[in-house]
Amino acid sequence: MPGVLIVYMSRRGHTARVTRTIMRTIQAQGTECDMMDVVEAKHEGIDWDKYHTVVVGAPVLYGNFDDTVWEFIEKHRSELEARNNAFFCLSVVARNPAKATVEGNRYMQKFTAKSPWKPNLLKVFAGKVDYPNWGFWDSLSIKFIMKMTKGPTDPNTVIDYTDWDEVEAFSLAVNEMSQEG
Repeated sequence: MPGVLIVYMSRRGHTARVTRTIMRTIQAQGTECDMMDVVEAKHEGIDWDKYHTVVVGAPVLYGNFDDTVWEFIEKHRSELEARNNAFFCLSVVARNPAKATVEGNRYMQKFTAKSPWKPNLLKVFAGKVDYPNWGFWDSLSIKFIMKMTKGPTDPNTVIDYTDWDEVEAFSLAVNEMSQEG
C-alpha cells in the first residue's frame, strides 16, 4: 500500500523535528512514511507512485513562507491534488491558543488566500523561541516581534511552545486520512 510523504522546509531545525515526530507517529501505526526536505525534493525528485498521501510543512519566517515552499506547491500542485493531502505551519505567535487555530492564525489565513492548492487538512503549531541559536539579525527581528506581542525578549531564552500532543493528534489524523480510498 502506498504511504505518506512529508515534504518540509526547516530553517533552524525545529520544523524538521516536528516532521520527524509526525513521521515516526505514522510509522508506529504501521503505515509507510518518508520525509524529504523541500530542497531535496527539488533536486532529487519524488516517486509520486509511492505515496497515497502528501503533507507539506513549513515555518512562518517574518510573516511569510519561504519561496521554496511556494515553488514546490506551484510545481507539484496536480500531484498534491491527486492525493490525500495536508499542510501544517509553525509560528511563534501560535503560542497564544487563539492564534494556534487555522481560523485564528493570520499566517494560515494568508496561506489559504494565496495558495492555488487547497489542502484537505490544515494545522497550525506553535514554534520555538531559541535566541542563543539564532543569528544576530534573526534574534533582533524576533525580539521586536516578541516585544509587540508581549513575548520573551531575554537573549538567553529558549522556549519550545509546540504542543506535542497536538502534533501526535495531527499525525494520527494524517494516518487515518492515508487509509481512506
